[in-house]
Amino acid sequence: MTLKEECGVIGVIVFSERYASFLAYRGLLKLQHRGQESAGIVTFSSEGHHIHKNFGLVSQVFDELSLKNLKGKIAVGHVRYSTSGKKSPQSIQPFVVNLPRYGYMALAHNGHISNANSLRRSLEREGIIFQSDSDTEVILHLTAKSKKQSLQEKLEEVLNQVEGSYSLIVGTHEGVYAIRDPSGFRPLFMGRLQDGGVIFASETSALKDLPIIEIKELNPGGWVFFSKDGNVFNYRSFQDRPSRFCLFEFIYFSRPDSLYDDKTVYYYRKQMGRILAKEAPVSADWVVPVPDSGIPAAIGYSEESGIPLQMLLMRSHYVGRTFIQPRQKERELAVRMKFLFVSDLIKGKKIVLVDDSLVRGTTAKILAEKFREEGAKEVHLRLSSPPLISPCHYGVDIPNTKELISYHYSPEEIARLLGFDSVAFLSMEGLVSILPERGYCGECFGRKIVNKEKKLLIV
Repeated sequence: MTLKEECGVIGVIVFSERYASFLAYRGLLKLQHRGQESAGIVTFSSEGHHIHKNFGLVSQVFDELSLKNLKGKIAVGHVRYSTSGKKSPQSIQPFVVNLPRYGYMALAHNGHISNANSLRRSLEREGIIFQSDSDTEVILHLTAKSKKQSLQEKLEEVLNQVEGSYSLIVGTHEGVYAIRDPSGFRPLFMGRLQDGGVIFASETSALKDLPIIEIKELNPGGWVFFSKDGNVFNYRSFQDRPSRFCLFEFIYFSRPDSLYDDKTVYYYRKQMGRILAKEAPVSADWVVPVPDSGIPAAIGYSEESGIPLQMLLMRSHYVGRTFIQPRQKERELAVRMKFLFVSDLIKGKKIVLVDDSLVRGTTAKILAEKFREEGAKEVHLRLSSPPLISPCHYGVDIPNTKELISYHYSPEEIARLLGFDSVAFLSMEGLVSILPERGYCGECFGRKIVNKEKKLLIV
């Protein structure tokens, strides 16, 4: 099983460009890795608000005509992978609501509201009708229900009721809010445009090749409102909490060219491989990455260990998704078809297979079997993350503990079950040793807070 990407959000205000929608579209293309289920853009102009969204990839949902129809210099965009809610048209973001005595508001959300169910039940008892089962819709209804005067006050009241993770983009006829939850689970950045406008985005990769003169990461709990007149307002509406940035942004979710503390995610993943080679060395002929997410760590493992890197396992891009196969045997056959093996360099060799993480182990087991069939003398599995032993309550699609192989078995037992000569994981201490100085969430690894500043692991 592959972990599913997070959602991606973007907010745009421009002054020299004719339409904000075109910059929002370009940004969403670069956030596509965070969600491939659906995409949407809402814009605001003097004529009102305009919306276009649908299922599919960004390039499939939008064309030149639809972007021209999205008039205005204010835009909010979203790419979705659903961590909450079913696949329905009503769940496609951005969501739009008409607030009493204010006007229309568009909302795009990356994260997961952990107390959404209880808030939803309370709203339903008051007669509120929901159009979707998305946790994000709770924020809309609470905002519409608020009796506060300004939108900033309404949002402040609402966000002090919700729990969980969120990076929010809120667009209106007045401007754009960018809000990050007080623990900073999800990333959110602000880029200043040459024309004086701004782009808010989930990752710095969305800001590449745009006329950006400055990029800043919003602090945990940070609010920024950028008005249509070009004024910037910073709010601080939450009590300070320990930083709990999601470790999987480094391990898997963020694009390799995105920056954190002026270093690329690719750099951090290579360093994970280096530490892994020190912690779990093995005598072998080749280091082989599992494409594509295991490649940077495999390069680091190879450089540190001195074992040559070989791309002996490649992914076929012409095989459909395995989860649509109706039976387990057919799914396993589809996994086998998805990978290509370079047989002549495998036969008689000792292989170190490097991947980013291990969930159920289904794909890893098939890869071990296939390497044996191709004549490998030994096959060792190395993972550039700690063992996954707990589900996530903050937006990562990690299943319950019944489906997590590391919850039930030790690395030695996993090796026997999956058919490897050995299995080893990167330690939590090794992982955080190469990351920027901030606090991290390690709940899926059994550690609620990984406090990098004090070098403590708090269970």
